Amino acid sequence: KISRAKYPALTEAEEAMSRPLSAICQAAFDGILVHMLNTVGGGAHKETWQPMRRQMCVALNSRKTHRTLAILSRSYADSDAIFLQEVSGAMVAQLREHPKLSRNFSLHVAPNDGKRDQISVLLLSRSRFDHASATSLNPAFDALLAGLGGDVPVAPGDVLVLSATDALTKQTYVLASFHGDTDGLATVPVVKAMAQLLAKQPAGTRHVFGMDANTYAVGSAKQQGVSEFAAEYRQLGLTSCWGDAPDPTNITTFNARTYLQPQLNKAVAYKDLASPGTGDKNPKDFLLFPRGSFGVESTTKDNTGQKAYVERQPFPTLTFPSDHGVLSSVLKLLPPPSPLASELRTARRSLRAAE
Repeated sequence: KISRAKYPALTEAEEAMSRPLSAICQAAFDGILVHMLNTVGGGAHKETWQPMRRQMCVALNSRKTHRTLAILSRSYADSDAIFLQEVSGAMVAQLREHPKLSRNFSLHVAPNDGKRDQISVLLLSRSRFDHASATSLNPAFDALLAGLGGDVPVAPGDVLVLSATDALTKQTYVLASFHGDTDGLATVPVVKAMAQLLAKQPAGTRHVFGMDANTYAVGSAKQQGVSEFAAEYRQLGLTSCWGDAPDPTNITTFNARTYLQPQLNKAVAYKDLASPGTGDKNPKDFLLFPRGSFGVESTTKDNTGQKAYVERQPFPTLTFPSDHGVLSSVLKLLPPPSPLASELRTARRSLRAAE
């Protein structure tokens, strides 16, 4: 229903009738669409649109989780860590039961209220990490985020933070998975709280933060720009799989609404899809880590499920069910700086300050 809490101008009667009225409007809208598709082009598409609709519903709805798990198990089962966002409760259950993924990975789920199907998840390689060492750091993170003040739009299930130990080297890692709000306004506060949390960890702890930052190629007062986001994480001593200055044109989303949905003001004609300012074509996905802790050997994007990315191709598609590309990085653990090197850097900073 349409809530009076969100729209105070509504009367109680209007709130009460909003649900049945919405059902009537939806039925009328669906009837109009069926009539259009049965008659457009003189009825030329009457025999083809319904099978096409069923095919799309299977690929993007009823079999979406199946296709997602198939991509993970086929193309990414050898990963050390997989950071997932906006995972449904049904997908969490299927991850637990999946023969290959449950064998290869331990599953870690963000604390949530059970009401939202948008949960952040971590899959940690059983051959790389000591499953018994995994410890939630969410309570400490939540306290730090609250300490920043302000109304940060973070919902239950958006953030997962844990520490885990490498089974062979005994190296301790802090790993986090985060789903930003639609406009990316929570991203900077969350990263600041995460940096504070990392500063409280024992010396030598390494940190990797996988996120759907929901940043935009061009920022505004209402949307978090990617360049401004990069300036914030650099100031915190962090860098990313895209470096210190990510390219705003290096997008990880490419989608738009058609005219076969009720918000026609948001629809984009196919011929206009590649034009600036249409649809969602933005650099939204990141891996963050402290500068000097890892070297980036490679970073790739995937919007096919085959470890390949087709530029200017809208997605999701019939074979790739997500509206975000898969981001994959190979990181090389760098040795900690020697005490002498640290002293030299401190001396150089002191000289610059003196100048």
